Amino acid sequence: MGATNTKNIVGPRVQLIRLAKGMTQDAYTAECNLVGLNISRGTLAKIESQVRRVTDSEIVLLAKALRVDVSELYKKGKLT
Repeated sequence: MGATNTKNIVGPRVQLIRLAKGMTQDAYTAECNLVGLNISRGTLAKIESQVRRVTDSEIVLLAKALRVDVSELYKKGKLT
């Protein structure tokens, strides 16, 4: 496998779920802040575009703000 500049593997899935739930980035970052993940819309954009690393604890809070199980952030393909 070649080198990649991808900083995380959950970003596109976070975006897919967020959009499926009809949430804007601003609305989602507000939810993130409510569950204890203090991020800005710009930081979310970087996560979704895979240019920012995401820690394990952040992944838990990202899932909590989306009201999904953490495992949903690691799945591939369309939402079921």
